[in-house]
Amino acid sequence: MTDVSSTPKVSSGAGKRPATGRLRVYLGAAPGVGKTVAMLGEAKRRFERGTDVVIGVVEDHGREHTRECVEGLPVIPRRVSEHRGVQLSEMDLDAILARHPAVVLVDELAHTNAPGSRNAKRWQDVQALLAAGINVVTTVNIQHLESLNDVVAGITGVVQAETVPDDVVRAADQIELVDMSPQSLRRRMAHGHIYPAGTIDTALGNYFREGNLTALRELALLWVADRVDEGLERYRREHGITGTWAARERIVVALTGGAEGPLLLRRGARIAGRVSGRDLVAVHIVRSDGSMGAPSAEIQSQRLLVESLGGSFQLIVGDDIAAAVLDFARGINGTQIVVGASRHGRMTQLVRPSTSMAIVRDSGDIDVHVVTHQHVSSRRLAPRRQRTSRSRWAWAASVGVPIVLAVVMLLARDGLNLPTVLLIFLLGVQTTALIGGVLPAAVTAIIASVLANLLFTPPYGSLTIAEPQNAFALVVFIVVGVTVASIVDRSRTAAGQAARGQAEAQLLAAVATTLALPGDPLTAVLEQARVGFGMTRAVLLKTAGGPQNTGGREVIAEVGDHLPDGTNPIGTADVVVTAGDEEQWSLALFGHPLDAADQQLVEVVAAQAVLALERNELEAEAGQAERLRQSDVVRTAILAAVSHDLRTPLATIKASMSSLRDSTVKWSDQDQAELLAATDEAADQLDGLLANLLDLSRLQTGVLVPVRRPVSLDEVVYRALIGLPTARLEIDINDDLPLIDTDRGLLERVVANIVSNAIGHSPPENLVRIFAGEVPGDRGGAGRLMQVRVVDHGPGVAESDREAMFAPFQRLGDAPAGSGIGLGLAVARGLAQAVDASIEVDDTPGGGLTMIITVPIAERGTDTEPWGDE
Repeated sequence: MTDVSSTPKVSSGAGKRPATGRLRVYLGAAPGVGKTVAMLGEAKRRFERGTDVVIGVVEDHGREHTRECVEGLPVIPRRVSEHRGVQLSEMDLDAILARHPAVVLVDELAHTNAPGSRNAKRWQDVQALLAAGINVVTTVNIQHLESLNDVVAGITGVVQAETVPDDVVRAADQIELVDMSPQSLRRRMAHGHIYPAGTIDTALGNYFREGNLTALRELALLWVADRVDEGLERYRREHGITGTWAARERIVVALTGGAEGPLLLRRGARIAGRVSGRDLVAVHIVRSDGSMGAPSAEIQSQRLLVESLGGSFQLIVGDDIAAAVLDFARGINGTQIVVGASRHGRMTQLVRPSTSMAIVRDSGDIDVHVVTHQHVSSRRLAPRRQRTSRSRWAWAASVGVPIVLAVVMLLARDGLNLPTVLLIFLLGVQTTALIGGVLPAAVTAIIASVLANLLFTPPYGSLTIAEPQNAFALVVFIVVGVTVASIVDRSRTAAGQAARGQAEAQLLAAVATTLALPGDPLTAVLEQARVGFGMTRAVLLKTAGGPQNTGGREVIAEVGDHLPDGTNPIGTADVVVTAGDEEQWSLALFGHPLDAADQQLVEVVAAQAVLALERNELEAEAGQAERLRQSDVVRTAILAAVSHDLRTPLATIKASMSSLRDSTVKWSDQDQAELLAATDEAADQLDGLLANLLDLSRLQTGVLVPVRRPVSLDEVVYRALIGLPTARLEIDINDDLPLIDTDRGLLERVVANIVSNAIGHSPPENLVRIFAGEVPGDRGGAGRLMQVRVVDHGPGVAESDREAMFAPFQRLGDAPAGSGIGLGLAVARGLAQAVDASIEVDDTPGGGLTMIITVPIAERGTDTEPWGDE
């Protein structure tokens, strides 16, 4: 280490330096990831290249490796000041400014300076150095950023007192993330590379929990990703790049303000949720005249929804909605657009293409998701009444189309010859063929030929045809019209059959998929049938009587609208099909009749529903068989315990008492005391075994009813340790911890069993340590939690065997001989679950096992009086 406080040095390139220095930040997710070492490594590389680098301040926190990295680099001595009798050392800002190096290292950007310093915060010292033209390399952790302070506090339960404004770090010329996996960081901590040995267990159980480190790492990665995204946008803007670069998924949801908006937003959120580091942006287009096209209350409601989904909402002005949406998406480098299907009919879309189709047409390299909704005409399997309505339109068109065309052409009759008139009429024939088929098209052709003869063939107004070729043309027109109509109708029919086949295949695939999904497949199959066929209700019935017998059939399952009590499903259903062996099952659908082809498809779906029901029955039988198997295992184990483990303490008690009662032997006081102690120990062992057997039986039969109240944790722990060898224990539990919400008696058994297990597996010379502390709620976002850690230094348990150690009557290979029947941990976990607690297993640094009991803290405002003896 070299002292460079004297002899100011200015490199030959000092005059060419910029007016302000450049800032480089090493950002970390947590202490110990290696920020300071990375900064020192960069300093050494620069120093070896001849750069004038000095250390302004480096905090080594007693880490030997960090001290070694400092060796060989010039150091500006710290300024020492006295505050209330305490010597404090800080970075000497004035000395660095006087020295004016090219680069200075400043560790811990968020540090608060000692009273009397020029600036209150170290980041303000850094700004002074930058303003003087000195380049600065510094370090900071993600939890010290001001904007993330409350987020970090919610994750770790620790409020950071020292923070840095985000703008200070964002203004850095370079930000480098120093990353390390949570598992590697915890190993570094366990090996003593971060904190002193005495604080390792506490740190691992609190701030350095794997969940905390994972969340902090994600915060750091996302924050840096945002800075990278800003740099990318700046580069694209400076270089005039307008195309989409899919470096990061950004989902744009186009909103009209209609009722389908929430559906589109949730669909966009689900799409965004499949990709890490994604963005969800909703956009609504306002016309240039200020009209929003939707009620402002609905727009505000959708704005709140998108914000609750973690996205942002934008209002954009534009008259061409499709173009405005695409311009906005390209402007923010959007990769996908979610838009609702058009609510307009087909005829309207022929005249004016829908916004969704215009977006699809001009989207280019942006993916577009067109989402259907209930406000769009559903393309289910068409019921008969829709085809009836279509037939009426077809016959109306067969008459109306040629009349309308004739009226339009009559306005320009002088400029039209007969071939042109017939070609225009032929278009009308094709239109009618598309709507209604061959017969309406043939009628259109006949009417068109008559109108062509009357209105466009001399002499006008008469059916007489002056020229033979015109008569021949009219005859050919009818033949060609009917032929073309036949071809068009066949194509339309084939297309309809293909679409119908696709719809049927999709329905069958959806039904088949539900059989493989977890949950209740029968309800899912019935719901698929109801929705797929456009029905209001679907019911599966079984032939024969039952408690819910209606019309000789028993209702097994139903979905959709509820029928009034006493209604006969068979008599009121629109569609009824049978399935299963001997046709004992019936599927009834309510809504509208179906044709024969649809009836066949319903029969297939009914068969799938029967398969789903059989799957439910098989799963129930398998569950019952598993419960019986487990009961047999328990009975077998209990018999083994009674025949061996319970016999041992009984034999000890019998032998000791028989010896004491033997009048032929004269026992000394010491011998009597030893026999009584052996009897007492055997009785305690027998009591513990019987208590565990009783608890296991209560857990398996479901008769255990906990009584949860606010209790004091230290009281629970100390009562649980009664009867255990306290000389083998090191207890560190404060008496001012918050009250916990639990059943005191049950939790005492949990703690007693776990501590007893730890003592039994630890070497006699090693103490079992018990300590507790509050941690933030991380189980489903619940309230605050309390953790009790029982740390032993025994042989430990392999990770693959940790779940097995909680099984009843399970003793792993490291269990000491005669240590019991393997019920302690099984009972502990069962009792813990009964009081909404959990037991987790972790490695002990240096070898051994750490058992972690997590218990909910009692809510404030409830009965906070500890539960005493009642």
